[in-house]
Amino acid sequence: MKIIFAGTPAFAARALEALLAAGHEVALVLTQPDRPAGRGMQVTASAVKILAQQYELALLQPHSLKQSGLDTQLAAIGADVMVVAAYGLILPTAILSIPRLGCLNIHASLLPRWRGAAPIQRAILAGDRETGITIMQMDQGLDTGTILLQSSIPIAPDDTAQTLHDKLALIGARCIVETMPLLQQGRLAATAQDETAASYAPKLEKTEAEVDWRLDAEQINRAVRAFNPHPGAHSRMHGIPLKIWQAKVAASAAGNPGEVVAAGREGITVACGNGTLLLKIIQKPGGKKMNAGEFLAGYPLQPGDCFECRND
Repeated sequence: MKIIFAGTPAFAARALEALLAAGHEVALVLTQPDRPAGRGMQVTASAVKILAQQYELALLQPHSLKQSGLDTQLAAIGADVMVVAAYGLILPTAILSIPRLGCLNIHASLLPRWRGAAPIQRAILAGDRETGITIMQMDQGLDTGTILLQSSIPIAPDDTAQTLHDKLALIGARCIVETMPLLQQGRLAATAQDETAASYAPKLEKTEAEVDWRLDAEQINRAVRAFNPHPGAHSRMHGIPLKIWQAKVAASAAGNPGEVVAAGREGITVACGNGTLLLKIIQKPGGKKMNAGEFLAGYPLQPGDCFECRND
């Protein structure tokens, strides 16, 4: 089919590459403008832009989809369908109606659960047992359109936002390729979402990643996994901010929330509001990620030392 593709990060690039490999004609790619990224804040092209340039695809990077003349330009392409994946801009009604078969979204959750910007992280934070991909016919709402196809996977106990993202990117690419011929042949049954089961996945705020040691150990462990790789769960020890990249729930030990109850090569055991957490991989400001043994060699901690509790 003749496709307009709209997406920005690696999750979307995986789907774009799969559509190209399946032989579809991608007549135009829309992606976000280049933006500063990384430690040096150098202006960087999106993963979708880099891929589009490799395949020498027509490319646009509008700051808004409401800019004058854009709808006319898109309509002139005569696309069968528009595929959207983690694009980052809202599609106006005028654009939703342009492709012959409408606009499809690749969403990283089992809608109607976790509509919105951060479905992967919210699923981990909530302790969900499974998640998946939804191919949705887009409408004017926020991830409220009819469901065309879904594929589910379990969330592993050690999944981070990054590992789960990578799994879902592969499934999303497979699902959109599977959807195309079914859509073309009119063999997809559109299912309305159950509004009573809907939940919202708001964008992550950096303040959320500050560890609240008053929570139970399992909740904190889920936060460590959900905020890996961004923005990174963090807490302060002796006034120094430390990022926590890997942890696991440990056997209970007596201590106040945030108090170190043991420290050794296997990890740093910290008391929580309920239970204890074993910190496995930690990072000091400007330093590299280190396992507990490496960290303690340069930053010795003793039982009784305390991480700061968040002030709400």
